[in-house]
Amino acid sequence: MHIRKYDAGFSRRQFLERTAKGVVAAGVLQPLWPLIANAQDTAKAYPEELQSIDAYTKGKIKTGDIVDAGNVDIVKDLLDPITFKQIKEMGRRIKIVKTATDPLVLNSNKYLEATVRNAGKAKLDGAGNVVTQDGKRWIGGNPFPNAKTGEEVYANLSLSWGRNDVGFYALRDCDISPSGEIAYKYDFCWVEQNVAGLTSDPNKPYLEGFDDMLRFQTVFFSSPNDVRGTSFLSNHFYDQSKFPDLFGYLPAFKRERRFPTNQRFEPLVPGLTLFLSDAWHAGDPMLTWGNYKIVDTKPHLAAAGSNWHGDRPGWEPEVHGGPKGISFYEYEYELKPEVLVIDSEPTGYPRAPVGKRRTYVDVRNMQGLVSNTYDRRGELWKLVEAPYGRYERNGKTVKDGNGEVVWSVQSCMAHDIQSNRLSRFYMAEEIGGGYKPSWNSGNLYEQFLTIQAIRRLGSS
Repeated sequence: MHIRKYDAGFSRRQFLERTAKGVVAAGVLQPLWPLIANAQDTAKAYPEELQSIDAYTKGKIKTGDIVDAGNVDIVKDLLDPITFKQIKEMGRRIKIVKTATDPLVLNSNKYLEATVRNAGKAKLDGAGNVVTQDGKRWIGGNPFPNAKTGEEVYANLSLSWGRNDVGFYALRDCDISPSGEIAYKYDFCWVEQNVAGLTSDPNKPYLEGFDDMLRFQTVFFSSPNDVRGTSFLSNHFYDQSKFPDLFGYLPAFKRERRFPTNQRFEPLVPGLTLFLSDAWHAGDPMLTWGNYKIVDTKPHLAAAGSNWHGDRPGWEPEVHGGPKGISFYEYEYELKPEVLVIDSEPTGYPRAPVGKRRTYVDVRNMQGLVSNTYDRRGELWKLVEAPYGRYERNGKTVKDGNGEVVWSVQSCMAHDIQSNRLSRFYMAEEIGGGYKPSWNSGNLYEQFLTIQAIRRLGSS
């Protein structure tokens, strides 16, 4: 039987063959990375079946349609198992939008510029850390934009979590109980500052004075009153085999304390299902995990970059689904033409409750889309999902300290399907304590990212 070159199964056969051979080569019709490097439309790299849900499903689902329990089986192969379960059994729905193809929409502009500028300058040293060809710390952007291995993919995720040099995230959280009701509500700030691989100024890839560090990160709670001032500080070393220093300030005890490494697999406050280890699908240094393996290459349905709701009061997304109709955010999804599925294991944490993490990564920007974790028995445990994109909607925009339209994480859902507890939080316009989000707006180290700072935050 004659098989047409670009029939409906052509791309899938290509992906299966590559995965079986251990070959990673982004793009189907032509290499993807040269298109992105020249700011050309990524559509040139893929046949129609990978760019249009209409073509992929032969019209059974179309752009603009809602996927719910009644039709989700049509696209089961395009979803991770927990998202499928949410839609099939728990009342979640998603809206399909057109696939974005502009590299400037798919990436933070400064970060993309640095990725293009520094392409080919990275390598993994003998210990597995990313360095430049002359052995220095990384100088900005994705070190491996055309990654060939699971380790290289995770290097892209690990060296710059939020794709901004400095991020001050003001987040409003609701923790949903198994009965579908709000069990806890928190306002908290997530502050991170990279000190290596900076992209705002091509001539200044490092923040002086921190030669052995990669980033500093603080999370502190501003409401309700019973947790206000609770703060945690993580100091991440550039050597990705070193465990972060983790300090916390607990207002009830009026002192800070050092926490053990396994605290990264526990909730910071009651009800929160996102652990420090889960953050950005790469919350721990990449060399404290191991056995990285690309297990699949596939098209995938995942959150689009259009899920910032700056045209709504406080930027709050709408919710739906679950027993009380408030469990899930309303997300717009798009067909991602090529996604790498990466398995990894917490080899450096013998008491970790996680057995395996499976992460879905968009090759067009090397950004994590969703991850599923499995417990030590091999049972599905938790989903972490977070859309990233530009902060622009219906004429409203937010700009960063460089004058660029913000490209950042927009919200997050972390669903423990074993207990059926779910945390969802979004980037709010303002939270308790008067905190507002900002990006690349000055040095936040002294104010938020030292032991003295978290002590001050907890005492205020």
